[in-house]
Amino acid sequence: MEPVEVIRGDGPVVLGMPHTGTYVPADIRRCLNERGRGLSDTDWHIHDLYDGLLPGVTVVRATIHRYVIDANRDPSGASLYPGQNTTGLVPMTDFDGLDIWDTPPTEADIAARKHAFHTPYHAALEAELQRVQAAHGVAVLYDCHSIRSRIPFLFEGLLPDFNIGTNNGTTCDERIASAVAEVCDAADGFSSVTNGRFKGGWTTRHHGRPDTGRHAIQMELAQSTYMEEMPPWTYRRDRAETIRPHLQTILTRIDQLAREGELA
Repeated sequence: MEPVEVIRGDGPVVLGMPHTGTYVPADIRRCLNERGRGLSDTDWHIHDLYDGLLPGVTVVRATIHRYVIDANRDPSGASLYPGQNTTGLVPMTDFDGLDIWDTPPTEADIAARKHAFHTPYHAALEAELQRVQAAHGVAVLYDCHSIRSRIPFLFEGLLPDFNIGTNNGTTCDERIASAVAEVCDAADGFSSVTNGRFKGGWTTRHHGRPDTGRHAIQMELAQSTYMEEMPPWTYRRDRAETIRPHLQTILTRIDQLAREGELA
């Protein structure tokens, strides 16, 4: 299986999807324990949730599961959130802090996985951002994520529905962040926060260079907004159809900002 899937569009917005993949090579699957083989920390159904919301959008999607290697982590292994519980480049535990391996990967295993899976994903993402920017003068990466709404190992209490990340305003033009926050704040029945527990992963921080016309913003959705947060992780179309109009408005606003020359 190819490590990355690309759907090319002709617009200025690129959707990144580093955590929707569920492929685990057989030799790696044999090293996971029963809990690990459950793949519980997948960004389930995100590609379905965003499907068809913005004409002309480009999608770059990793097919490999994050337990093999996490495409949204710094390839150096540095923590995104020093001092806080999190998972690493190749997670040793799941989001509940429980072991997922019978045979943990070696340093050589991790290096091989970076070469085979992590590097190709970001190379594909970079290529699409370059293509889009060449056509429009700017490119906007909207990084699509989701997570269970209650995970005591990672955060206290109930996570807001919309979690916007711009690494404290450094990864995109403020007009993008403001437009997204405005839509989320106005979404009746939903809660939102900007740069709360999730400030944007390595993808957003690495590719977001607004001074060069390259903008990036992460959206971490609480999975309760569109699915059941327990196995078999059922997609709830009734919930999805409530949040999809807001996601569509977000993407449309970003697209308009880019097309109208509002962004540097």
